[in-house]
Amino acid sequence: MDKKLLDAAMAGDTAALKDLIAEDPLVLDRALVSCVSETPLHVASMLGHLGFVTELLSRNPELASELDSHGSTPLHVAAAKGHAEIVKELVLADPGVCAVRNGDGRTALHVAAAKGRVKVMRELVRVGNESTRALTDRGETALHLCVGCNRLEGLKVLVEAAGSDDDFVNWKDCDGNTVLHIAVAKKQTEITKFLLFKTGVNVNALNANSATALDILMQSPRDLRDMEIEDSLRGAGAQSAKDVRNIAQDWVRAPTKERQISRHRGSALSSRVSVSMKPAGNKKPTDWLGRKRSSLMVVASLLATVAFQAAITPPGGFWQDDLQVDENGNPVASPHTVGTSVMATKQGKEYGLFMIFNTISFLTSLSIILLLVSGLPIKRRRWMWIQMVIMWVAVTTLVITYFITLRHMSPNDENVQIMLRKVTEISVLTWLTLMVVVFFGNVIRMNLWILRKYGYIKSKEVDDELEEVRTED
Repeated sequence: MDKKLLDAAMAGDTAALKDLIAEDPLVLDRALVSCVSETPLHVASMLGHLGFVTELLSRNPELASELDSHGSTPLHVAAAKGHAEIVKELVLADPGVCAVRNGDGRTALHVAAAKGRVKVMRELVRVGNESTRALTDRGETALHLCVGCNRLEGLKVLVEAAGSDDDFVNWKDCDGNTVLHIAVAKKQTEITKFLLFKTGVNVNALNANSATALDILMQSPRDLRDMEIEDSLRGAGAQSAKDVRNIAQDWVRAPTKERQISRHRGSALSSRVSVSMKPAGNKKPTDWLGRKRSSLMVVASLLATVAFQAAITPPGGFWQDDLQVDENGNPVASPHTVGTSVMATKQGKEYGLFMIFNTISFLTSLSIILLLVSGLPIKRRRWMWIQMVIMWVAVTTLVITYFITLRHMSPNDENVQIMLRKVTEISVLTWLTLMVVVFFGNVIRMNLWILRKYGYIKSKEVDDELEEVRTED
């Protein structure tokens, strides 16, 4: 490219461009045929010189379709930089440039989606919905790129442009992943909620590994966002791949409008009642054990962290110096060593209680984590109840540790001690009351479960279905 033309493009100097064209009418044509990496339109589009871009396009519209050394058009460059007005001028000059893919296999809309350039995306979508259907080399739509780069606002623009086209929202990439699979894998809470409740995404779609979005969540490393995402998925009817296949098999085998009530091990009626052959995906699943396992894992991890921190930073801190003898060389009454606990030196009995209860809380929390990740067949309700009891022990001992710490940190002032005693009495009484209520509540639930299991009482779901059958008959 001529140096003067390059300088004019970098400065956005329209007057200089006109002077150059007046001196040499073929200066722009020479820029097209020269072996340079960028045309003056690429440079002006990248730097946002709207007036210079408009003048170039009016003189030579062919510049809009030229490629640089990376296979990018000026539209790719302007879209990446977020220059919406320049994008508008380039599209008016050559609408077909929207479909051109660069060296990475991406169109200008793909680039804008990955960068989160919302205004640019609106301009490109306005040209025609065909550009939104373009795919990358990995079979990804612009939706996949928005979700992969966590661009919620850009995602909303594309969904609005798609309207009622659910096929677009449910498009799968080369790995069979929909945008919901990607959002869940990246733990994007807001995007997951938007896809579930504002679009027609298939919540139980299977990817190339035959996994649903719920399967991906359960197989990923657990963190605090998982519970919120899982609640959203289950609220939208999400199921595991195993459950989806079972429902599909039941749909094929069962006759339309047939009701089946089967007997199980001599009991009066089974809890399984097939009322209609409508897919069960419309019913909210009740994976009680799965939710409990997830909750126990999160809570146990938090308790173990708190207990570990309390052990390495006990109340009162650590001695910062050594004191074994006085200034005359005589042994002191209360010697101490640097790095040892102040509480252990001054209040040995209270320190012993503190460490006992804190250690119990720490080890019981770790035991729950170990059981959950051990792979042992402990997925029955009775095993879950045992782990819940262990959790009660961990929480209770941590509460005791808290009150020991509070007592140690409080001064010996009479008013302070009276207030501390009252607070402790009220708190302990409230805690014991809560524990008793929880204990008897679970005992009642366990008894009801045993009675239903052995047929002494009927399941409420079976009674409801039978009543509906009698009514329709």
